[in-house]
Amino acid sequence: MKKVEVYILSGFLGAGKTSLLQNILFQEKQQQRKIAVIMNELGEVSIDSNAVSEETPLKELLNGCVCCTIQGQLEVQLENMLREFDLDAIYIETTGVAHPIEVLDACLSPLFAEKLNVKAIISTVDAKRWKDRSKLSIQLRKLLIEQVQHADVILLNKIDSISEDEQSAIVSEIQGLNKSGKLLMTEFARVPLSMIQPKEMINKQQHESAHVHEKLHLRTYVHTFIHPIDLSEFEQFLREMPDTIYRIKGYIGFTHSSDSYLFQYSYGMPLYMKEPMKRTQTLVFIGEDLDHNMLREKLLLLEKHQ
Repeated sequence: MKKVEVYILSGFLGAGKTSLLQNILFQEKQQQRKIAVIMNELGEVSIDSNAVSEETPLKELLNGCVCCTIQGQLEVQLENMLREFDLDAIYIETTGVAHPIEVLDACLSPLFAEKLNVKAIISTVDAKRWKDRSKLSIQLRKLLIEQVQHADVILLNKIDSISEDEQSAIVSEIQGLNKSGKLLMTEFARVPLSMIQPKEMINKQQHESAHVHEKLHLRTYVHTFIHPIDLSEFEQFLREMPDTIYRIKGYIGFTHSSDSYLFQYSYGMPLYMKEPMKRTQTLVFIGEDLDHNMLREKLLLLEKHQ
């Protein structure tokens, strides 16, 4: 089954995300790919939706941030798009105050996670804003840094607004925060599509460093169980899990009960909620550089014990 590519466009307010989206859509149209857009605005009215042509499927999420108040709406819109359109890729333009991990989390409902392939988080950084970030509140400075830290591709945009010396200093700062991300210098967020769309890893035996810019920095792993598992063994698995796993969500069944459970895990806290409906027993993991083989083996072992 062909998976639909997902690209998350992140970046602080006014950094150039909408310009980037327009540039991307123009190039995607030239390549005759089938593209859709989900646009999130904090206000009640969308301003930037005019940037998307009428022939491009567009869903808008208004009056809230996808990373907190309207996560559920994003899941509904993604599901609608997958049902209504035969797509090659979906671009999600987030609000300027969205956190990349929260947005990625919202993209990965266990109901359709196996139909999507989150390819990259692309963060746009306003060069002058970054240089003057000390004027922002501590919370916004932290957000600005984390939008850089969790990106696969970073566009240092509006470089014409700062000197060459300032450019060099900012490049050093960003590379210090995110050693594995691809950093590109841009004006008006103009960038060739090939530079922001990671290639698939062709040969896993090849040296890791050859692909350091080609793989998702924040990675995901989707696992579907065939049989219920033992609750105490599952909780032991959670205790031994690497702390680079930030989120788990999905549906799971246990040997002690005939019910399905909605399972959520964040910041080290597991939460189980009984589900009224039977669901496919699928869990979605989100973390830094996940070891897929290790997770697969440990989760399969939980089933073998039953």
